[in-house]
Amino acid sequence: MEKLIQITSGRGPLECQWVAAKVLKTFLEEAKQNTIEYEIIHRENGDENLTLKSVTLLLKGKDIIPFLKSWLGSVCWIGKSTFRKLHKRSNWFIGIFELEDVKMIDFNEKDIRFQTARSQGSGGQNVNKVNTAVRATHTPSKETVFVQDSRSQLENKKLSVIRLKEKVMTVYMQQLERKLKDTWSLQMQVERGNPVRTFSGTDFKKNYEDRTFKKQRNVLKNELKNYRNDLN
Repeated sequence: MEKLIQITSGRGPLECQWVAAKVLKTFLEEAKQNTIEYEIIHRENGDENLTLKSVTLLLKGKDIIPFLKSWLGSVCWIGKSTFRKLHKRSNWFIGIFELEDVKMIDFNEKDIRFQTARSQGSGGQNVNKVNTAVRATHTPSKETVFVQDSRSQLENKKLSVIRLKEKVMTVYMQQLERKLKDTWSLQMQVERGNPVRTFSGTDFKKNYEDRTFKKQRNVLKNELKNYRNDLN
């Protein structure tokens, strides 16, 4: 099973971008613990180091649905801003949403058209004499890259595939993000007051809220025990 997931700070301030980066780290750690594979499809860094505006993940695994049940929605961090120490606000929200009805681009090397050319500029005896440079074009998207890093045509071809894939996926995700930006903003406003998870402090400690039946049963037992003691 595969799921496309978005972790986003929405239009939140720098503090929300910091929370998004911390949530991503915790999210990926838990994914590994649940034997869920992940691939970072697109990442937009925040306005400061160690901050994150958004990241799109492709998850693969058998237990994705129960795993995501405790993550999808808004996530709250309770703490004072380290960027604006005099700021009174202490609750910061980000969103984690599934991108439904979205088909990923099936990037296949069979769809790449390669053309060789002479390298441009200075760089040795082979330059401008041997066709070592490579131009690669992804036919479905029309995206193209030109690679002349190496004197080896084979090495340039390998590099062109890597760079072309990165370019195609980046353009695709940018278009997708622009399309869904308003949707994320509305979702965050609706779900902001009911976070699925809450963290606090600079150590980003999870605030656990045990609602299991076992705990409720133990509470009931203690209440009945105290009631019998009162009768005696």
